[in-house]
Amino acid sequence: MTATSPAEGHRYRIGDLCKEFDVTPRTVRYYESCGILRPERRGQARIFNEGDRVRLRLALRGRRLGFSLGEVREMLDLYDQEGGEVAQLERTLAYGRQKIAELEERRREAEEALKELETWQHLLTRRLQEARGTKAGDERAKGDGKHGRA
Repeated sequence: MTATSPAEGHRYRIGDLCKEFDVTPRTVRYYESCGILRPERRGQARIFNEGDRVRLRLALRGRRLGFSLGEVREMLDLYDQEGGEVAQLERTLAYGRQKIAELEERRREAEEALKELETWQHLLTRRLQEARGTKAGDERAKGDGKHGRA
């Protein structure tokens, strides 16, 4: 959907954004209810501008990277304030460092869990082999006539 005058910039319907970003209308409406998107209202229709489109793209990226919607909204809102670009970049870097630390901790925990599971797999495999070997040995002993059976 394009604007009627070049000064207005591009305008988008909810369906346009859904198609472009492969999200549902419910997702777009939810991001609006969270204050991330601020479309114009024309009756029942929502009209999104280029800024909303960019905010949606950044919000979806932020969510994929593990940021909360509150963090995403805060980072996006900083840009709109006086001197906001510097504040936004500083806050985004701080949240990014925090997210990296969290992910590194989760990776460390996952690596420890993998090592423990691998140890258990080896132990249980060995026990299973021993159990099968003992049982097979018992069956052979019963069937060879050496233990009182003819």
